[in-house]
Amino acid sequence: MTRLLDAKKLGASYGATPVLFGIDFALEAGQITAILGANGAGKTTTLRAICQMVRTTGSLEFEGRQLVGQSTENVVRLGVAHVPDGRGTFTALSVEENLKLGAYVRKDRGEIGHDIEKTYMRFPRLAERRHQQAGTLSGGEQQMLAISRALMLRPRLLLLDEPSFGLAPLVVAEIFRIMRRINEEDGVTMLVVEQNASLALDLAHHAYLLETGTVALSGPADEIKRDESVRRAYLGY
Repeated sequence: MTRLLDAKKLGASYGATPVLFGIDFALEAGQITAILGANGAGKTTTLRAICQMVRTTGSLEFEGRQLVGQSTENVVRLGVAHVPDGRGTFTALSVEENLKLGAYVRKDRGEIGHDIEKTYMRFPRLAERRHQQAGTLSGGEQQMLAISRALMLRPRLLLLDEPSFGLAPLVVAEIFRIMRRINEEDGVTMLVVEQNASLALDLAHHAYLLETGTVALSGPADEIKRDESVRRAYLGY
């Protein structure tokens, strides 16, 4: 397998407050990786470090290019898309306007319309609401839109922060099913931060468990799911 992203001794801090303490992890191209951990473990900060949204130290190579020291805009242009916690849609704009904004750095303008129609095929509810203001959508529909807008970048790496948060179980099941389909059909590498460990481990190929800014455990997702300490602390059985 080919490594898409390789982090070594990655540290991150907010001002003088460190959150990540020299962690090592890697993402294999075409695979889904999950980051698990309790609140405050450093999961969201890891995604922000990749996007260079926080002060970062160590090494963070994406397809052989060093991300540490890059601007967030440059990271996006390299093919990294981020769906933040809270979704971050432009609520005053329509569904379709949000999708077009997701493609703002692309140069293949002729393909953007094709990708919008592809989005509507995957998320029929967005097609029904293409001219509707994003702020009037349900929580599940806003999450679908946030993921779809990120995919309009045609990213090499998609970062997702708590995609199930605040959503009904049936909606979550639908979104995770489509995420798996996107990974399988388009080969999009994904890094998913998720509080629901069972969901994340069912989706992912590989997983890392963070505890207070350090990697406590890593390995294939099915093996971690069978780990007794993980089952007791995060899976509830």
